[in-house]
Amino acid sequence: MNEKKISKTIKSFFAFGGIDVTFFALLMAIVVVGLVMLYSATYVYAYYYEGDSAYYFKRQIVWVILGLIIMLVISRINYKKLETLGALAGTGVSWLLLGIALLMPEYNGTHRYIYIRPLGFQFQPSDVAKFALILTLAAILDKCHEVVLSKKPLQNDLARKVNDVVGKPILNDSLKIIIPCGIIVLVYAGLVALGSHLSGTILMLAIGIILLFLGEVRKKWFIIGGIGGSVMVVFLYQIGLLKSYMQERITAWLDKDFEPLGARWQVNQALYAIGSGGFFGKGLGQSTLKHLYVSEPQNDMIFSIVVEELGFIGAVLILLLFALLIWRGVVIAINSPDRYGALIAMGVVFQLGVQVLLNILVATDSIPNTGISLPFFSYGGTAMVVTLAEMGFVLSISRTSKIRRKK
Repeated sequence: MNEKKISKTIKSFFAFGGIDVTFFALLMAIVVVGLVMLYSATYVYAYYYEGDSAYYFKRQIVWVILGLIIMLVISRINYKKLETLGALAGTGVSWLLLGIALLMPEYNGTHRYIYIRPLGFQFQPSDVAKFALILTLAAILDKCHEVVLSKKPLQNDLARKVNDVVGKPILNDSLKIIIPCGIIVLVYAGLVALGSHLSGTILMLAIGIILLFLGEVRKKWFIIGGIGGSVMVVFLYQIGLLKSYMQERITAWLDKDFEPLGARWQVNQALYAIGSGGFFGKGLGQSTLKHLYVSEPQNDMIFSIVVEELGFIGAVLILLLFALLIWRGVVIAINSPDRYGALIAMGVVFQLGVQVLLNILVATDSIPNTGISLPFFSYGGTAMVVTLAEMGFVLSISRTSKIRRKK
């Protein structure tokens, strides 16, 4: 009997059933296209600076293989068994790593990376933190869902007075969850901001907003938070309290003639690349601006090289692949057997969508240059492995979802 119980307990930690083939196929298509475009966009830059035209491509291949192995392993784990552990361990480890990064020497004026010099290795803990934030908020909002929806008035003197003045219980028990969740999001965003990682800070806040919205937090708190946050940013910019590089990038975005050989160089070259691509593009490998005009084409501005070579049509097809992947992730989330799975799947695919959107907005000069990467296209080991691990969670959820799937 005990052996049967042990066997049953062990089996409960694994996920059975078939994965969502559509989601997996779309993901693989994006990964392959991303690798091809990474090589095409970087071989000139890699040869000039590293002495090997395939430098970035070969290293990225290693990270992709590692990420795919981790993804497939995670897809076999019962995600529900990781609810509490994922939240506690994810938060603890990511906060520790973000704190260590702040103690590291500056890299390009930031504290984004942790260096392991004997191994010649570095990684960006904010990539781990964004996934940890999803796991943490999903666990809290799942376990405390009834409290989030509660309209029972808070029982303290200040709350009673405010509720009496307003005439309805706007300060209710839901704040017992909303306030801690808000603090958690702000700690994540604050640690990333201290490392001078503007795009990471924006992404943390976006993940928090998305998960709280999906967790059914009432709209009034988003309105209040949005107004307060907007006023704070404008105030800090006006009085010059934002970090110098943030001030410079906002100024460069507002004034198109500001430092064309400095702050606006990267964005201007990206715009030239996008504009010269036309409708059909110059052809794969035929970019002109990747010849040391677009700085660091392996990272934030890789989309501009994609458009130059593949044109408007190619860019639309790639964005369509991302859109279909996000759509399929939403389908998996909607058909998840529990709220926790739905929140994770939604959080992961919407985080992916926000990151793609922000990258394109930066490349097209629609928002200030925040230095955000394009998932599966931009070079980066930590980002690739963590993003594929996130996809593993979605695939694990798909094994138990109610949608029709192949065995």
